[in-house]
This record gives sequence, C-alpha cells and structure tokens, in this order.
Amino acid sequence: MQEEIKLDLLVKGGSVVLPDRVTIVDIGIRGGIIVDISPDIQTPSKQTIDAQGLYVMAGVIDAHVHLNEPGLGEWEGFESGSAALAAGGCTTFIDMPLNGIPPTVTIDALNQKLEAARSKGSHVDYALWGGLVPDNLEDLEALADAGVIGFKAFMSSPGERGEGCFKEVDDVALFEGMKIIAGKKKVLAVHAESEEIIIALSGKFNERKKRTVRHFLESRPLAAELDAVRRVLLYAERTDCPLHLVHISSPQAVDIIWDAKQNGVNVTVETCPHYLMFTEDDVEKIGPLAKCAPPIRSAREKEGLWGRIAEGKIDWIASDHSPCPPYMKLGSEKDYFAVWGGISGAQSTLELMFDEGYLTRGLPLPLLSRMLSEAPARRLGLHPRKGRLAVGYDADIVLINPDAPYVLQPEQLLYRHKQSVYTGRSFRCRVTLTMNRGRVVYALDQGVGESLGGEWLRSMPPESTRKRSIL
Repeated sequence: MQEEIKLDLLVKGGSVVLPDRVTIVDIGIRGGIIVDISPDIQTPSKQTIDAQGLYVMAGVIDAHVHLNEPGLGEWEGFESGSAALAAGGCTTFIDMPLNGIPPTVTIDALNQKLEAARSKGSHVDYALWGGLVPDNLEDLEALADAGVIGFKAFMSSPGERGEGCFKEVDDVALFEGMKIIAGKKKVLAVHAESEEIIIALSGKFNERKKRTVRHFLESRPLAAELDAVRRVLLYAERTDCPLHLVHISSPQAVDIIWDAKQNGVNVTVETCPHYLMFTEDDVEKIGPLAKCAPPIRSAREKEGLWGRIAEGKIDWIASDHSPCPPYMKLGSEKDYFAVWGGISGAQSTLELMFDEGYLTRGLPLPLLSRMLSEAPARRLGLHPRKGRLAVGYDADIVLINPDAPYVLQPEQLLYRHKQSVYTGRSFRCRVTLTMNRGRVVYALDQGVGESLGGEWLRSMPPESTRKRSIL
C-alpha cells in the first residue's frame, strides 16, 4: 500500500538558523506553514529540497522600501521590485508612502496603491505604510483602520516634485499626529533630520558655481540628525506614541535612542547596509549612486554602527531601497545637490549582512536573523506569523550558500533599472533559494517564478489574542 503523503515540502539537512542557535535539522511544511522542525524527519513529502552545506534562515522582512506605485512605476514598481527582493532572500516587504502619485496619505490614495499592487502583482508578501503630513491629521484614524502597518513622517524635506507630493511635518503637526497614532496603537516611523539646520547650511552653497559631494555632506551634518532625534524622542515620551527611527546613520544617535529606551520610551531603531559598508570617502569615489539622506558618514561612524549592532542596540536592518531612472542620477556635473537622493540596493541586503556581518566580523547568525526578520515582524504586528523559523509560522525560508563567490554585475540585478551602489562588489556567499509561504519564488538556477501570489498583510491583533492552526 502506498505511503500517505503528509508534507507538501521537506527542507532536508541544512544548517538552520533558529532564534537561539544554528543546528542541522529538517523543516517540514504543510499548507504553507512550518509544521515540524527536528532532526531527520521521516514523514513522507511531496517534494524534498536538499539543503546540505547551506544555511537556512527566516526570510528577510524589509520594512523600508520605495516601489513608487501608483504613478511612478517607471522608477521601479511592485513586480520588478518584489522580484529583486525575492532574489535577495526577502519574503515580506513594507512599502513607504511617499514616492507615489498620489502619496499614501488618504483612504483614496491607499486604495489606488492597493489596486496597483493587485493589478501588477507581487512575488512576495507585502504591507503598506501610511503617511503623516501637515494636512492629513483627519485621515490618520481611517488609514489605521483600513490596514496600514504604521505611519511615516519626515522632519526634513523629502524633496519637491510639484503639487501633491509628500511634505515634511512641522513640530505641531508631528506632535498632534503622534497623539492620534498612539490612540490607534500604531507605530510612527520618522526620518529624523533638522530642516532648520539643513536649510541654514545649504544656503552657504547656493551661490557657488559648483556644488560638490563635500558641500552636500557638509549641509547635512551629524548635528542635524542628533537634533531631530532628541526632539522626536521627547514627543514620543509625551504622547506615548510607538516610535521607530529609520535609517539612522550614526552611533551617536543610536546611543541617544538607547538611553531613551532604557528610560521607558517606546522606540526602535534601524540602520541600513550602506551606512555599514561605505564611508564619506567612498561617496566621493562612487558619486551620485551613493547619494542619500542622511548621508553616509565617516569611518568612525561606520565602525561605531557595527559596534552598536554587536551590543544589541540597533533593532533592525532595512535597505531603504529608493530607486529612480538613471537620468536622475546623472544630474549636473556642477551640482551634486540636484541629483536624486536614494540608494538602490534591496536585492543585496541579506548577502551583505551574511558576508560582512557573519563571515568577516563573526556576528552570530541568530542575531543577524533577528535584525533582518523577527524584530520588524514583532514591532509591526506580523508576529507570530512572520519573522522566525518555528512551528506554526509561515514557511518563509531562504537558503544561502556560504561558499559561492561572485562579483555582482548589472545583468544580475532584477530592478527595473540595472543600477546599484553594490555593483562590482565581490561576495563570498549567495542566496540560492527563496520560499514564501511554502512557494518557491526564486531559485538561483531558474530565477524568479511566474507566480505573483504575494499577499497584502495587515497588522495582526496582539500576540495574546491570536493562535495559528498547523493542522
């Protein structure tokens, strides 16, 4: 009599990165959910993936990407962006509200973004940030109820693109918005740079015949980040608003945030791979592809951030993938300020952290997995469905070959535009397979699959009120 098939998929013999250790075990999957993690699973399965010699990690949750739809799909788009993310081991992304037309600051705009996502399709699961801008305080509660994962606000200008573009908030709108967001038990993600400082320092260069990389770096000093961080932490303390500080570029800011956290402020902090891989000297050599805000800083800041990661003071890593058409990175040779500010790099996040963080610096893989997956899942209401390899969780799994050296070439990029600040970089490791809810969405030898079955995720209820069936 034929043996009954009880598993859909079995991942066999890999070095599995669990929350507290790395161990060789098998992973059994049924109905898109992990149902067994144990040595030498003998349960019959429809399909078996041989993971011997590979590391098996929870799929990355990239909580900070800009895919620019609706309206600016020619910059990236859900299909191309999610393909690149899948190739990089990401199984869930959270799209920012600003680089769309319209930005996601009303219910109508949210519906337009959802329609773009559904019509274009995503290879992996996704959630959406809403926006806090000066004139949408009355829209915040409706957006929260409709399912945005949280809100994003800028304390400095995100760049002018005409009427209807995303605007920075003044202190009054920020404070009042935080009170509303706290009432809805959502998280506010904040770009913390002082607009007053930036305007004052940028003005020094307005009459220059040539505005250079160094002028740009001088116009956005560390003081601008620290001033804004201190201010918004005070507002979070006064409003009880859950706060998340995005793309923090300095260990000095991390220390300020850590002290606030120790004193009871409900705050988390992220940094990005580009702050961990480059210095301001590299920015001069690389040019426009490395322009971002806050800017990449000195070697001291770079090493300080790695130190804060080792100390457990940085909650998570996100790409801040912010692509644009190539012509917007050319700008004028005489005006670096006119170049679009944003780094394209989401496809490389996991490999960068595995290569530099684990293979070079010896950081524990459970720590890196927590920063890349579990921490954003917990903070943003996707836990215990997402974020770790454990029974009852979605089978969001990535396989990494730790000994697969290659040099990243433009033709290997799956972005709409084949440009990245990491092109030409040598890697020692490589993502070989990505699985989203038990679906293989990327394999190194086959590329991304045809299925665009990614689902829209909303924040889930508090952990104590929900259970998942694994039957």
